[in-house]
Amino acid sequence: MLEAILRGLLGIVVLIGLCALLSNSRRSINWPLVVGGIALQVLLAFLILMTPFGRVIDLISGLFVKLLGFTDAGSGFLFGELLDAGKYGFAFKVLPTIIFVSALTSALYYLGILQWVVFGFAWVMKRVMKLSGAESLAAAANVFIGQTEAPLIVKPYIAKMTRSEIMALMTGGMATIAGSVFGLYIVTLAGDNAELQLAVARRLL
Repeated sequence: MLEAILRGLLGIVVLIGLCALLSNSRRSINWPLVVGGIALQVLLAFLILMTPFGRVIDLISGLFVKLLGFTDAGSGFLFGELLDAGKYGFAFKVLPTIIFVSALTSALYYLGILQWVVFGFAWVMKRVMKLSGAESLAAAANVFIGQTEAPLIVKPYIAKMTRSEIMALMTGGMATIAGSVFGLYIVTLAGDNAELQLAVARRLL
């Protein structure tokens, strides 16, 4: 346990050190913001793993796994015995999951629900992490629509963004996974095991 914690701390120090080493303007680094961001991550990890707050994550994980169950029902209706045979798992199990989550995301976007959720996340990040509006909005959108589509939301502002903001935009895209990929990981890693699906979803969240 202690060894794993020390390994994680060493990784954080090395990663931040490399970022500082490769920076073009080390004097411009906002160290209080860096330390505050790490402290916020540690606090969230503590709340999720060591307090009843973790039940909220379990609830969200359970809801997502239940959604994946709808995918299985639809795939079973469409493919029938091909799905039960266990063959061609990627075509009949994984791809329908991506299509279902993408369709659900599009429906939520059409209804205007997704925009409110994204704006809510962006508002929190802007206030807590002191980010610009474009950075916050793109980072929040990454979680729902992926790193390819998220920058399109702030397309009018990209030309005026600083190098730091563009770096944050790209880093946020690489550091998060979209909902469709989230479902893909759960299905690929856990298969049909509901308990394992719940465990994988909790870890990914």
